Amino acid sequence: MAKIIRVTTVPVSLGGLLKGQLKFMSNYYEILGISSEGSASINSTIYNVAEDEGIRVIPVEMTRKITPIKDLKAVYQLYKVFKKEKPDIVHSHTPKAGTLGMLAAKLAGVPNRLHTIAGLPLLVVTGPKRKLLNFVEKLTYSCATKIYPNSYGLKDIIVENKFIAEEKTKVIAKGSSNGIDTSYFDPSLYSDSEKEDLKKQLSIKQSDVVFLFVGRLVKDKGINELIEAFKKISVEFDQAKLLLVGTYEKDLDPLLPDTETEINTNSNIISVGWQNDVRPFFSIADVLTFPSYREGFPNVVMQAGAMGLPSIVTDINGCNEIVSEGINGLIIPVQSTKALYSSMKKLLIDHKLKEDLGSNSRAVIVNSYERTFVWQQLLKEYKALIN
Repeated sequence: MAKIIRVTTVPVSLGGLLKGQLKFMSNYYEILGISSEGSASINSTIYNVAEDEGIRVIPVEMTRKITPIKDLKAVYQLYKVFKKEKPDIVHSHTPKAGTLGMLAAKLAGVPNRLHTIAGLPLLVVTGPKRKLLNFVEKLTYSCATKIYPNSYGLKDIIVENKFIAEEKTKVIAKGSSNGIDTSYFDPSLYSDSEKEDLKKQLSIKQSDVVFLFVGRLVKDKGINELIEAFKKISVEFDQAKLLLVGTYEKDLDPLLPDTETEINTNSNIISVGWQNDVRPFFSIADVLTFPSYREGFPNVVMQAGAMGLPSIVTDINGCNEIVSEGINGLIIPVQSTKALYSSMKKLLIDHKLKEDLGSNSRAVIVNSYERTFVWQQLLKEYKALIN
């Protein structure tokens, strides 16, 4: 049986971003997973992935920061694994795993070296750091035999920046790294009584309009703009609530001090931290607010759509491929607090528009981004490469 090694920097990506995919692929190939060991405190370790996906795993410590000595050590460890395992394919995800994994795979002589791109951090960086990230990105692509941007917009950016020749790139299916399980993200799974109970726990009234953000509470996700816009909204509309589901990353991408203060002191902002299951929070929300600066193909926007929510998103690749203006959401410029405020206010006032956008949202996801469709298309790609 042919062997495929899947590599991510941390286990939450291996078992979360690729949830179910590794188990599916193991019906056709021997699948081996590699990532950092992870943290037992949040029940996110590589061994949890092994159990959930039914695959063999090997921990290799990788950092998400630039750490030259640790990075070289990780390349050597990956090289040793690849030489021993002799995979037909090494397929990496996430930036650091891509660079280290593709370099090690090339040194080890792996015939098919694949890297999926789900976003480019360098897009929001300038100066010397941008030059460094450009170099690292080009190094990753030069070591890979095929690059898979997970959105058409991302593919265009990569080609326009001359990171790689277009013929070396391909978008699988219609975009997304893993699609969406619409039987799992289904609003009909939650009864009115369940939703009412959760709202009571969070001190949300039935008459409140709940704006939701799911993801990392960091600058690049547009949280500073979201909090500033909601601060104005909450002064004008007491029935407006903002529900934040996610954790800070103060060491990598901190928020402004004023933003954190507002989150902690505004009684209409409800922050629930990391959640293993985000569906209950989608079920009680009215609108997803997702003002990110950059994305690949955002799972959160697909999840919101599958749960029947309209979305306010920024005009960036991925987001503007899932959301169509006036069909299943509203699209605003990046880093525009004014536009975000206006769109939130619009959906607060115009209940019919909000309901119309929401009623279209699930059909868009079911018709274009169902998980099994994405898996089958990737399987087709693997078969073509191995054969």
